[in-house]
Amino acid sequence: MIKKWILTVCVLAAVFSTKAFPDAKPASVFCDHMVLQQKSNVPIWGWALPQEKITILPSWQQQEISTIADANGNWKVEIPTPAAGGPHSINIKGNNEITISDILIGEVWICSGQSNMQVSMGWLGTERSRTDISRANNDKIRIFDIKQRYSIFEENDCIGSWNTWLPATSDNIQWFSAVGYYFGKRLQEELNVPIGLISSHWGGTEAECWMDLDTIKNFERLKNTANIITGVRDNNEDPDVAFAQMINDWLKKIEDEDQGIKDKWFDKDFNDSDWQQINQPAWWGNSPLKGVHGSVWFRKEINLEKNPPRNLEINLGQIDDIDSVWINNHYISTTIGYNVKRTYKIPYGYLNKGRNIIAVRVIDTGGDGGFIGESKDMKIATASEELVNLAGEWKYKTSNPKTDWHEPRFTKISQNFPTALFNGMIAPLIPFKFAGVIWYQGEGNVVFPIEYRTLFPAMIQNWRNRWGQGDFPFYYVQIAPWAYGDSCFSQALREAQMMTLSLPNTGMAVTMDIGEEKDIHPRNKHDVGDRLARWALNKHYGKTDVIFSGPLYKEIKIEGAKIRIFFDYTANGLMVKGSELTEFTIAGEDKKFTPAKAMIDGNSVVVSSPDVAKPIAVRFGWSNCAAPNLYNSALLPASSFRTDDWPLN
Repeated sequence: MIKKWILTVCVLAAVFSTKAFPDAKPASVFCDHMVLQQKSNVPIWGWALPQEKITILPSWQQQEISTIADANGNWKVEIPTPAAGGPHSINIKGNNEITISDILIGEVWICSGQSNMQVSMGWLGTERSRTDISRANNDKIRIFDIKQRYSIFEENDCIGSWNTWLPATSDNIQWFSAVGYYFGKRLQEELNVPIGLISSHWGGTEAECWMDLDTIKNFERLKNTANIITGVRDNNEDPDVAFAQMINDWLKKIEDEDQGIKDKWFDKDFNDSDWQQINQPAWWGNSPLKGVHGSVWFRKEINLEKNPPRNLEINLGQIDDIDSVWINNHYISTTIGYNVKRTYKIPYGYLNKGRNIIAVRVIDTGGDGGFIGESKDMKIATASEELVNLAGEWKYKTSNPKTDWHEPRFTKISQNFPTALFNGMIAPLIPFKFAGVIWYQGEGNVVFPIEYRTLFPAMIQNWRNRWGQGDFPFYYVQIAPWAYGDSCFSQALREAQMMTLSLPNTGMAVTMDIGEEKDIHPRNKHDVGDRLARWALNKHYGKTDVIFSGPLYKEIKIEGAKIRIFFDYTANGLMVKGSELTEFTIAGEDKKFTPAKAMIDGNSVVVSSPDVAKPIAVRFGWSNCAAPNLYNSALLPASSFRTDDWPLN
């Protein structure tokens, strides 16, 4: 039945072909005012004419280092760096000569993730951030921002937002990652060495966007995407054709399973007298369809008093996620994508004087779904005149629940396309030498929290393998509480992040106490950066007096009608902010959790409820918007946790 669809495919980034440069040039990250990692063999690379001799002379040594560009014009050398200090310079000489000046040697960190890492100092708008911006004037902190770019191919060079690295002045840091700046500021104050910060981030993106092709192939949900990338790269396929074939195959699978297609629920004369009524537009979560995933059909009868004019369009507003439209038995089109307004041309003759039936099949593939636009956007109209408003009463019937579909989440290359940001914003940095990575991401993966248990560690290992610098420090932020909605379970994503601590040389900054229910971007970025810096100072730089973590769940002991919970990282003891502990629930064998009373007893917490005589499990902060108040003596908050391993729905 499905013969066509609306599909816009836009591929940014043609192949970054390796080509010879008439003048020798280094990669873009090597420029004035940069910071290089101290006491290391630092790779420096670039491009020149094939077989051109390249000579590098750092100012801190007398001996030149030479290499010959290969047949494609690529060259790379490694230079040993001294202890922290500067300023220095590096002279690069081929057929031309370049001098990189005002170089500091110190500690370099990469700051990456999605919007909470991207949020700039200037955006925060808090009294503290305004004060910190006004006081910023530290030439020993240098910043370099990677310009946002996505690609289906691994790019050779990045694009900097500025032509050089910049010092941390009031004018400069207002445009830089707030988390990154506060992290670097604490490091510089504690270590008293130059700090280099490279930011590479993009808001609203998933972890798989920051992974390479070989890594995403290991995840079932991403295999269709991996096949498209492979086809484009290896077989020189047209991306438009590849996407179209994937979508055709998937829609055919849906047709085979859809009772509405089999029984022709789109037919003008189909008897829908037993269907339920519903007002549109409406999110399913705010209607009788709450919790429904899969295919739901909607029908609406309209009556026209006269023959309709030509050049009509049907507008349905935004629909989450996929819609197919019929008018009087005639198939119109299909659109994929929750953020696309639906506008379809109606061929002349499809609408008639008198009774007409509009049928819309909506497929929700996860989270909430439905007609999610505004009432004014639902209409049949010409360019100048509205003929019929379609908001209001419709009939509906569920066709089939969500099956094991591996839906095509992507119909074009974008920043949300798996591998796209690794290709455009991470691969160009390899093999730049650095001390470690700080990471703030996870909100984009709350729909797949169980998968994140393996996806996130795979991403970390992917970066480590590709860089070849061993298990470098990778410190990340556990996502803060926020009102994600009933269909998302951010507490399960936080659990996945805590489980990732099993990877060597990782650390997690807990933010349970700084979430904002109505803002997914908490303004308190100072404490986030500070908590990341604590991990680095203690674990990487050996400052063992710095307390680096709040309480993390360790184990339980059942004591009759009570459960005693033990924690790691209690510092000099546990404490509560407020009169009593909150956000503890307890359950028995029936697995029904009820609010519990919790009391601190030394370095443990004892939990009980008069409604649960024989408890076996406790959960803490186990909701999207939890606001718990358990801390250690360093005022670092405890992570949410559960003591059970019962399957999560």
